[in-house]
Amino acid sequence: MSPMARAGTVLGVLALVTPFAVGGVGAVQGVARPAAREVTTFTDPDITESSGLVRLPGPDGLLVTTNDSGDSGRVFVVDPRTGDTVGTTTYDLEPRDVEALAPGGPDHPREVWVGDVGDNLAVRDDVAVWRVPVGRGDRTASPTRYPLTLPGGPADVESLATDPATGRLVLVTKGFFGGRVLLAPARLRADRPNRVREIGTALPIATDAAFTDDGRFLVVRGYGRAVVYSWPDLEGVGGLRLPAQDQGEAVATTPGGTLLLSSEGVRAPVLEVVLPARLRTAMQPPAAPDPSAAPGDAAPAGPGRGSDAGRGTGLVAGGAALLVAGAATIALVRRRRGR
Repeated sequence: MSPMARAGTVLGVLALVTPFAVGGVGAVQGVARPAAREVTTFTDPDITESSGLVRLPGPDGLLVTTNDSGDSGRVFVVDPRTGDTVGTTTYDLEPRDVEALAPGGPDHPREVWVGDVGDNLAVRDDVAVWRVPVGRGDRTASPTRYPLTLPGGPADVESLATDPATGRLVLVTKGFFGGRVLLAPARLRADRPNRVREIGTALPIATDAAFTDDGRFLVVRGYGRAVVYSWPDLEGVGGLRLPAQDQGEAVATTPGGTLLLSSEGVRAPVLEVVLPARLRTAMQPPAAPDPSAAPGDAAPAGPGRGSDAGRGTGLVAGGAALLVAGAATIALVRRRRGR
């Protein structure tokens, strides 16, 4: 095996262990792969690299998607019953690397945020978002551009979500050893960069994110798995393996609590995944307190989610995994030096 191949093996090991070792995911239990149902297939040959997905409110459940970098500035509205494009919004800005979409927020239900935030080489100081109108029929828009400044300098971002309660934007960086969850200001300005701040961590290699309709949870996906985090404390509630896709880079949620997943590729299917029962149970609203209960009747916290024991277990497991990967890397370096 060549040194390059051995290095690739080490990176592969790291890619497998880091989802459990970084970003508070260590305490996440279970890696079930639920069944997936094909909801529709994009029939438009112009949709070649679906890299963002939004489900518009309403009984028709229209889907909005956009291509990855390399396309002109446009978003597509798709009828899930047929897979056909029923509307296109073209905007006159020239995006550099569009990677994500997010709902327009509670006051803008027929608009979406477009994230020109991709930065594979981490060299851009001009990432930005803008909000564009969408719906049936073709239109041209001239949206306002809102520049963003990321904490710690440039970083690759492919995940964009909108808090349904406040309308604030949330971004997740695509870090190999873990993503950073970033919160944009409540009011964006167009005349100067908007500084976003780091509020937590998420799984590595994050490719998209979406809030549940009630705003209590943030779902962050990668290529092979997704993790559900409570909001706004970003505690890992649970994870699941995702169905195989050519290059899964988009996620949306539905009012029924399922996930919609799209992928790059021409005529790519949109898949629906029902969250595992254990996750649905963990995501139930908290029970109202019993007014008849006496003080002190509450059961002590066990080693589950949010307890010190649960977090400790995750940290120990994650640390051990990283030590194994680190040892493999050191061995590789020593072997190459000995040649």
